[in-house]
Amino acid sequence: EVQLVESGGGLVQAGGSLRLSCAASGFTFDDYAIGWFRQAPGKEREGVSCISSSDGSTYYADSVKGRFTISSDNAKNTVYLQMNSLKPEDTAVYYCAAVLRCSQRLYEYDYWGQGTQVTVSS
Repeated sequence: EVQLVESGGGLVQAGGSLRLSCAASGFTFDDYAIGWFRQAPGKEREGVSCISSSDGSTYYADSVKGRFTISSDNAKNTVYLQMNSLKPEDTAVYYCAAVLRCSQRLYEYDYWGQGTQVTVSS
Protein backbone atom coordinates (compact mmCIF):
# COMPACT_ATOMS: atom_id res chain seq x y z
CA GLU A 1 0.00 0.00 0.00
CA VAL A 2 1.33 3.40 -1.00
CA GLN A 3 1.50 5.89 1.82
CA LEU A 4 2.74 9.44 2.22
CA VAL A 5 2.44 10.64 5.78
CA GLU A 6 3.09 14.25 6.70
CA SER A 7 3.94 15.39 10.20
CA GLY A 8 5.42 18.39 11.99
CA GLY A 9 2.72 20.96 11.48
CA GLY A 10 1.47 23.17 14.24
CA LEU A 11 0.96 26.69 15.53
CA VAL A 12 3.91 29.08 15.50
CA GLN A 13 4.40 32.80 15.83
CA ALA A 14 5.52 34.90 12.90
CA GLY A 15 9.27 34.67 12.51
CA GLY A 16 9.35 31.18 13.94
CA SER A 17 10.29 27.86 12.38
CA LEU A 18 8.79 24.46 11.75
CA ARG A 19 10.10 21.32 10.09
CA LEU A 20 7.67 19.17 8.17
CA SER A 21 8.35 15.53 7.41
CA CYS A 22 6.95 13.35 4.66
CA ALA A 23 7.45 9.63 5.22
CA ALA A 24 6.94 7.52 2.10
CA SER A 25 6.27 3.80 1.75
CA GLY A 26 4.85 1.33 -0.74
CA PHE A 27 6.73 2.54 -3.82
CA THR A 28 10.32 2.86 -5.01
CA PHE A 29 11.33 6.10 -3.37
CA ASP A 30 14.46 6.61 -5.47
CA ASP A 31 12.38 6.59 -8.68
CA TYR A 32 10.29 9.56 -7.62
CA ALA A 33 10.53 13.22 -6.80
CA ILE A 34 8.64 14.55 -3.79
CA GLY A 35 6.85 17.85 -3.87
CA TRP A 36 5.36 19.99 -1.14
CA PHE A 37 2.14 21.87 -1.80
CA ARG A 38 -0.04 24.05 0.38
CA GLN A 39 -3.64 25.12 0.35
CA ALA A 40 -5.02 28.02 2.33
CA PRO A 41 -8.77 28.39 2.96
CA GLY A 42 -10.54 29.60 -0.15
CA LYS A 43 -7.41 29.36 -2.29
CA GLU A 44 -6.11 26.90 -4.83
CA ARG A 45 -3.44 24.38 -3.94
CA GLU A 46 -0.04 25.76 -4.87
CA GLY A 47 3.40 24.26 -5.24
CA VAL A 48 5.94 25.16 -2.58
CA SER A 49 9.01 23.05 -3.26
CA CYS A 50 10.17 19.84 -4.85
CA ILE A 51 13.19 17.55 -4.64
CA SER A 52 14.35 14.83 -6.94
CA SER A 53 15.31 11.70 -4.99
CA SER A 54 17.69 10.58 -7.74
CA ASP A 55 19.95 13.61 -8.04
CA GLY A 56 18.87 15.90 -5.24
CA SER A 57 17.89 18.78 -7.50
CA THR A 58 15.50 21.18 -5.79
CA TYR A 59 12.90 23.75 -6.76
CA TYR A 60 11.21 26.48 -4.75
CA ALA A 61 8.31 28.83 -5.25
CA ASP A 62 9.41 32.46 -5.29
CA SER A 63 7.33 33.12 -2.18
CA VAL A 64 9.45 30.75 -0.06
CA LYS A 65 12.92 31.09 -1.57
CA GLY A 66 15.51 31.88 1.06
CA ARG A 67 13.17 30.84 3.90
CA PHE A 68 12.31 27.19 3.19
CA THR A 69 14.73 24.34 2.58
CA ILE A 70 13.77 20.94 1.22
CA SER A 71 15.93 17.88 1.86
CA SER A 72 15.71 14.14 1.49
CA ASP A 73 16.94 11.21 3.54
CA ASN A 74 16.78 8.35 1.06
CA ALA A 75 17.76 5.81 3.71
CA LYS A 76 14.58 6.71 5.61
CA ASN A 77 12.39 7.36 2.55
CA THR A 78 11.62 10.72 4.09
CA VAL A 79 11.59 14.27 2.76
CA TYR A 80 11.78 17.29 5.02
CA LEU A 81 10.70 20.88 4.59
CA GLN A 82 12.49 23.24 6.95
CA MET A 83 10.47 26.43 7.19
CA ASN A 84 12.12 29.49 8.72
CA SER A 85 11.03 33.11 9.09
CA LEU A 86 7.42 32.03 8.85
CA LYS A 87 4.80 34.59 7.93
CA PRO A 88 1.03 34.60 8.54
CA GLU A 89 0.55 34.14 4.78
CA ASP A 90 2.29 30.77 5.08
CA THR A 91 -0.75 29.49 6.99
CA ALA A 92 -2.19 26.53 5.09
CA VAL A 93 -2.56 22.79 4.99
CA TYR A 94 0.70 21.41 3.65
CA TYR A 95 0.70 18.27 1.51
CA CYS A 96 3.49 16.14 0.13
CA ALA A 97 3.10 14.24 -3.09
CA ALA A 98 5.12 11.91 -5.31
CA VAL A 99 5.80 12.48 -9.00
CA LEU A 100 8.20 10.99 -11.52
CA ARG A 101 9.78 14.39 -12.14
CA CYS A 102 9.26 17.68 -10.32
CA SER A 103 6.34 19.58 -11.82
CA GLN A 104 3.96 22.41 -11.02
CA ARG A 105 1.09 20.43 -12.50
CA LEU A 106 -0.89 18.77 -9.73
CA TYR A 107 -2.39 16.15 -12.03
CA GLU A 108 1.06 14.71 -12.70
CA TYR A 109 1.47 13.66 -9.07
CA ASP A 110 0.68 10.00 -8.49
CA TYR A 111 0.41 9.85 -4.72
CA TRP A 112 -0.66 12.36 -2.06
CA GLY A 113 -0.49 12.57 1.69
CA GLN A 114 -3.37 13.64 3.91
CA GLY A 115 -1.87 17.00 4.83
CA THR A 116 -0.68 18.73 7.97
CA GLN A 117 -1.91 22.09 9.23
CA VAL A 118 0.53 24.97 9.62
CA THR A 119 -0.77 28.09 11.34
CA VAL A 120 1.38 31.19 11.71
CA SER A 121 0.08 33.82 14.10
CA SER A 122 0.93 37.50 13.76
